[in-house]
Amino acid sequence: MIEIVKASVSDLLHVRAIALATWPKTFSNILTPDQISYMLDWMYDIEALKSQLLEKQHVFLLARENGRYLGFCSYELHCKEGAKTKIHKIYILPETQGKGIGQKLLHTVRQIAKENGDSHLFLNVNKHNQAAINFYEHIGFYEAYREVIDIGNGFVMDDVVMELKINHQKNDE
Repeated sequence: MIEIVKASVSDLLHVRAIALATWPKTFSNILTPDQISYMLDWMYDIEALKSQLLEKQHVFLLARENGRYLGFCSYELHCKEGAKTKIHKIYILPETQGKGIGQKLLHTVRQIAKENGDSHLFLNVNKHNQAAINFYEHIGFYEAYREVIDIGNGFVMDDVVMELKINHQKNDE
């Protein structure tokens, strides 16, 4: 059975390991090897992950089954306009995709956002990552807008920002 657990500082090694296993396969047809390497160093260095967790107050959730970590996500409540939860990261090991892990992580974040009064979830996805865009659309996300973010070293993130409205009815599940 897949369980979702909140990550502590000591669990960030699992987050990094999943990112290192996932990114090259996910982005090899979208980004150059240099950009993949740059972004992994920039976002998934242990010190960068600690900063996200402790200073920026991003919450990391890990999905595990039988003691094996299969995926993770990170989120931030009340981001930007104040009533939206941002999903900063979500990655599932390629060999375990299709088992509902991503949906379970997103459902958990959605419930937490709802309990905290947020009206939407939102996330960025590379505009060329059609598999991810299709997945998000399948579970109810829609394209809100597009943005290009300069991340330094001559690289940009060319993204679709997708949103999901959170229903606040009592029997919403």
